[in-house]
Amino acid sequence: MQKVRKAIIPAAGYGTRFLPATKAMPKEMIPIVDKPTIQFIVEEAIASGIEDILIITGKLKRPIEDHFDSNPELEENLRAKGKADLLELVEETTGLNLYFARQAYPLGLGHAVLQAKAFVGNEPFVIMLGDDIMADEVPLTKQLIDSYEKTHASNIAVMKVPHEETSSYGIIDPEAEAGDGLYNVRKFVEKPDPDDAPSDLAIIGRYLLTPEIFNILEHLEPGKGGEIQLTDAIDILNKTQRVFAKEFKGERYDVGDKFGFLKTTIQYGLKHPQVKDGLREYILELAKDLESGKVDNKMNAESHDLEEAKD
Repeated sequence: MQKVRKAIIPAAGYGTRFLPATKAMPKEMIPIVDKPTIQFIVEEAIASGIEDILIITGKLKRPIEDHFDSNPELEENLRAKGKADLLELVEETTGLNLYFARQAYPLGLGHAVLQAKAFVGNEPFVIMLGDDIMADEVPLTKQLIDSYEKTHASNIAVMKVPHEETSSYGIIDPEAEAGDGLYNVRKFVEKPDPDDAPSDLAIIGRYLLTPEIFNILEHLEPGKGGEIQLTDAIDILNKTQRVFAKEFKGERYDVGDKFGFLKTTIQYGLKHPQVKDGLREYILELAKDLESGKVDNKMNAESHDLEEAKD
């Protein structure tokens, strides 16, 4: 059995939900407190034993490459000033086996994954989406690798979501649980209407696939939204070889929209050694002000001052 050594991180999207911030900056580089979101994904891959990582980029994504490159001038400046803690933070993003490829046209997640065919070769591999940050004692990617070593089959991470939100996800039609949180799957459905959703188990951005998926993607017709849908390809793969669904029981932080990003920032900040105490005090103070209506009054006053300044 081949070892799972490689991971793909698609990062070619426009990030329109975060405009105007993403007009000139990749969504993946927006920081959660002080760490870009894509660094959380790379750290999960490394903690799971992944050796080589390919990041699929697009236009205006050069800052991602720069972030993981060395910066000798900055490193020497920090070293000379004795800022060893900051130097360690800078150096931990360099020296990794990172590679980059361009998706020239935004034709969907399946098309982005197809750009990694030569990189993957004839090996099983992992796909890690940057909109989901996962927290558990055992990294989710490692959980998928462990499942692969037992089943010798592809497996996809899933998690229960509110039924009314099924139209935002790929959804599985599960058979009976096979043990260890694994499900046999009858069908994978891309973003079904809630009335048609076969379950509430949604695909959450971590996939371990066999290389046969590439032949399917090469011949796949566009699906929903006129894009090459990875979920459609997985459903076809499932007809010729087993594809399991692995239910994730840890914490999932959705940083793909503004509200989810804000919640993640707050929760990460409450664990961050440099800001956790101040943030906790601020939240308690803010809660009191919200209850008393002071926040609303303050916001109304600031809005009035702004309008007067415009006049």
